[in-house]
Amino acid sequence: QPGDLVVVSGTMGDHGLAIMARREGLSFSTPVNSDCAPLFRIGQVLEAFGGNVRCMRDPTRGGLATVLNELARQSGRGIKVVEEDIPVNPAVAGACDMLGMDPLYMANEGKMVIVLAPERAAEILAELQKIDIAAEAAIIGEVRAEPAGLVLIETELGAERILGILEGEHVPRIC
Repeated sequence: QPGDLVVVSGTMGDHGLAIMARREGLSFSTPVNSDCAPLFRIGQVLEAFGGNVRCMRDPTRGGLATVLNELARQSGRGIKVVEEDIPVNPAVAGACDMLGMDPLYMANEGKMVIVLAPERAAEILAELQKIDIAAEAAIIGEVRAEPAGLVLIETELGAERILGILEGEHVPRIC
């Protein structure tokens, strides 16, 4: 519903970059590790909050951007996220910058995208942050009535742009 908040349970892009680096034989001065982890503990925390948890999705294929677009299209609502609020491991951000990739489209295997009712969102976030696999959980945006079916991202420069769905295969930019 409009006003609901969008939460991620931790940093985005870790798994996708770790797998790509391994496949391509890349190494970085700061290692990038997969985020593979069972999500049942997140579910256990959220269970206590019942209807305040609107939905949950794992951002595996197509990453966060694709999951947000699926949610917007399926609900007929808009979603706005704030780029600066999306947690990304500095090593992942640096490697993605170097390779011309976007961590918002990278796979995640141990993370969750959660839509919450705003009334108890702060309390739910605090409870999530108590468990190790969600210690970096963050509110990254909100559901809006408009633009229906689209995801907007407020960039670090304060501009808004459409955050589209992953099309094709996420590959490094050559030039």
